[in-house]
Amino acid sequence: MSANVVRRRLEDAAMKQRVMIVEDEFLIALDVADTVESMGLTVSGFASGRMHALSLAPNADIALVDVNLSDGPTGPSIGRELAERFGVTVIFMTANPEQLEGHPNGSLGVLTKPVMPHSIEETLDYALANRLGGIAAVPRDLQIFRHVHHLQTH
Repeated sequence: MSANVVRRRLEDAAMKQRVMIVEDEFLIALDVADTVESMGLTVSGFASGRMHALSLAPNADIALVDVNLSDGPTGPSIGRELAERFGVTVIFMTANPEQLEGHPNGSLGVLTKPVMPHSIEETLDYALANRLGGIAAVPRDLQIFRHVHHLQTH
């Protein structure tokens, strides 16, 4: 199989991936959604707290998750559950990355807010490659959690 055929299959699979945004600041969530959609990806839903995030989980492949949400600092436990129960690739976006120490549990890494659109794009490209067995450079702004090697798709 030629490299072009493999690349096209990866691109087709990547465009079918759905991104959930777990963020309680509405304007930030909308900005992130604009970036996701400008990449040709689908936003599968928005959640501002634990219960809503978990109800949307079956329809998500990747989740961008804040740490401090409308129901408190529930982001780390939401991220763990999304990864472990639903096979979602989790990327944290927070102004407080120190709150994640010892809590990555299946998450890919963390972006420190404020996050520029190009950082989200690079990070989603990396997450897609990680999910689909492709190759991508680690984005400069993404702090990778060391124990994550390759996440399964569902």
